[in-house]
Amino acid sequence: MLTMPASPSSSAQAARKRLADKLRELRVERGISGVEFSRQAGWSGSSMVSLVEKGRRTISPDHVRLWCRICEASPRRTEELLAEQAAVAGTWVTYQQLNRGGLRKAQESVRDLYEGLSLYRSYQTKVIPGLLQTEAYTTAALTMIRREQGVEVDDVADAVAERMDRQNVLRRPDARWVFVFEEAVLRYRPFAAEVHAAQLRHLLAVMRRPTVSVGVIPMDADRRNMSPDESFNITDTRLVSVELVSGFLSVTDPAEVAMYSAAWERLFALAVHGDRAASLIRAAQASLS
Repeated sequence: MLTMPASPSSSAQAARKRLADKLRELRVERGISGVEFSRQAGWSGSSMVSLVEKGRRTISPDHVRLWCRICEASPRRTEELLAEQAAVAGTWVTYQQLNRGGLRKAQESVRDLYEGLSLYRSYQTKVIPGLLQTEAYTTAALTMIRREQGVEVDDVADAVAERMDRQNVLRRPDARWVFVFEEAVLRYRPFAAEVHAAQLRHLLAVMRRPTVSVGVIPMDADRRNMSPDESFNITDTRLVSVELVSGFLSVTDPAEVAMYSAAWERLFALAVHGDRAASLIRAAQASLS
């Protein structure tokens, strides 16, 4: 077991703590001391029990099964705890974990999510959202990601193909896709100028689709008491995905989802849409030349 790093969100830490508390309750209910538990587990001391029950160690499915076996938990309770462990493990995923099997698998892992939602809201401070990217922009972005994260598998082409195919969800008549990003995103140039020019032309085309809404927050917007936040995506009203420097955070706690939803409403109110958004995109196009 590895020592857990400090969580970037109270959601991740709270989820770990809830699971740890349930394992401790299970042991206490059976009247098994930490020393006795360690003996049955084959551990050298009871400190390991304490660390797990305080949420300071990772908890794998094998650890949950071990706890349930020693404490003689019912099959139903065992399955409940295993399901909770799986949820905890998915709360915080590092890029190393996400891309272990290659970039294509990481892209495939979210397909079901996009195909099953009704409302998708995305706020970006860094890059054009993946669902709005051109093939060239995606290729450049994933190539950069592979290099920066040291992904050994070279499956960029397959990952790009998967993302391009996934963009078909924008044609779903039963779903709505709402994007808001800072004007600076239109002007960032991490890739070749021709890649950005084609990307901006694509934005002007895709924002005319009936299921897609694109808003841009002007750089000169009056944003007193409303500074830029981290980039995040909201799936319906149940999940927030936050992209951080070291990995992805999945927020499902209703109170925290509500906080992100409130932030979204404030950011959406700052954005311009329609012809005004298109004029900002065209201005970014002009700056390329």
